[in-house]
Amino acid sequence: MQSASKARDLWHRIEQSGVVAIVRAKSAHQLLAVAEAVRAGGLNAIEVSLTTPGALEAIRQLADQRWPDLFVGAGTVLDPHGAYAAISAGAQFIICPTLDPRTIKVCHVYSSPVVPGAYTPTEILTAWRAGADTVKVFPAGAGGPAYIRAIKAPLPHVSLMAVGGVDLSNAADFIRAGADMIGVGSALISHDLLDREEFEAIARLAARFKEEVLNGRSGPDR
Repeated sequence: MQSASKARDLWHRIEQSGVVAIVRAKSAHQLLAVAEAVRAGGLNAIEVSLTTPGALEAIRQLADQRWPDLFVGAGTVLDPHGAYAAISAGAQFIICPTLDPRTIKVCHVYSSPVVPGAYTPTEILTAWRAGADTVKVFPAGAGGPAYIRAIKAPLPHVSLMAVGGVDLSNAADFIRAGADMIGVGSALISHDLLDREEFEAIARLAARFKEEVLNGRSGPDR
């Protein structure tokens, strides 16, 4: 189990990078290759969805690589049991699609950064007060960047990650609107690219998403 200070430093580094790559690979081989591609593209965080077959074993394999510049987390975590299982497998952070205070508490016990999902202002503030390191606004594409801007107006102190509907055409806009970071799935790691094993293309896309975050952070709305 990592220390609380190490967990804070880990999440700070991920937040500074600004992009979490969300992966739903079909095999451990694909997952390792995707992880290498994401690293090559300059990103430092990969989220393995627990809906992936063999997800916990995949997380173990990634964690065993002990990359100093790539952090491995678990996504689609729905409850305390899932959080504990993922952390035990080596996940360094937990991301949830919904808000479950019990899951946040378990993550705190094991000094794991946790990002619960929420959408309404009440849910977002409740998640933050419960101890979220960042709140995942999901599905962000439903309201777009304008919704993030509206949320940030009364809640400027809450760290937000836009997830769902984020792609290269709007990534910078989400950041300009106030998102502190983004989570990107199929727009970065599509099933088509995985099926064709075009890992170099994934690396190029990762680099472009990182560039878009930097463009957004230099924009006037920030």
